[in-house]
Amino acid sequence: MSLRLNGAALCAGLLLTAMPVSADENWKAPRTEWGDPDLRGKWPVDFLGQTPRQRPEHFGTRDTLTDEEYEAALKNAQFQIDQYANEGEAGKLGMGHWIERGKPLRQASLITEPANGRLPPMTPEGERRASQMRSSWTEEVFQWVDDFNTFDRCITRGMPSSMLPGNYNSGIEIYQSPGFVAIRLEMIHETRIVPLGDAKAPPPQVKNWLGYSRGHWEGDALVIETTNFEPGNSLGNVGNNPRPVPNSEAMKIVEKLTPTGPDSIHYEAWIEDPVVLTAPFKLDMPWQRNSDYQIYEYACHEGNVQIRGYIAGTSPRLQAERDAAVAARDANGK
Repeated sequence: MSLRLNGAALCAGLLLTAMPVSADENWKAPRTEWGDPDLRGKWPVDFLGQTPRQRPEHFGTRDTLTDEEYEAALKNAQFQIDQYANEGEAGKLGMGHWIERGKPLRQASLITEPANGRLPPMTPEGERRASQMRSSWTEEVFQWVDDFNTFDRCITRGMPSSMLPGNYNSGIEIYQSPGFVAIRLEMIHETRIVPLGDAKAPPPQVKNWLGYSRGHWEGDALVIETTNFEPGNSLGNVGNNPRPVPNSEAMKIVEKLTPTGPDSIHYEAWIEDPVVLTAPFKLDMPWQRNSDYQIYEYACHEGNVQIRGYIAGTSPRLQAERDAAVAARDANGK
């Protein structure tokens, strides 16, 4: 996985800016053949993998690394990147081959609002729902498929996670046609279809894991409003809670993609979910075009065999059934 990252995504100085910069006032965003601003291309976010989603608490409201902190972050990032070569020399594969992390931005977190750069506190209902969140990261015994989250089951990362870097497969590609924008996601091989213009949201009972999106242009910027979410995907951890707060059916996301140069976009997303969070939060980050990025098939685990393996290997109920079957076989054999 990380070979692709070492080759293309680490060399441009633009990737290391603290915050997205404004376009040159003389630069004009190109237009498609039918006149819309042209955002088409590959915009992988793997290079953002060393910038945390939530700001470390000790930063408080400070949103930028000092020179010393940034130098240390770069050194740590380079150490992780070097693991690819080190593992090659040692003749073994490990996380150095698996994870695509990039180098850190100078901004302290991808969340920029509220002022502390962290997910807001949960509501009492959010705390209740979070306590019921189960996944391969939180459980040791698995009885059934609902002990796993949708990411474990290769269904979806949900929103806004699908627009954020993961450990690997962080490719994003934008396609456009008259009246539509499509956002192709490498992880889980999902595609968001965004109709433009006066498209209305479907009735509330119609839901989707990635919600239903509608878009419009504000100058050169693409603004996308998404509602009608299927509840239950992770929004991230709040405070020291080991279980992430899940989104509710009331979540609403407004994204703004503003081209700032021939190969750069300023991505912003405002997320509100009054059922589970006491306040909204904002994501803010640069995107960098990488036309050489190769989007791979996301095979996940073929046939979900790992889910069955977890259940078969840890479930007391299944273990008891196996023991009973062995005992019955032995008794009959006698």
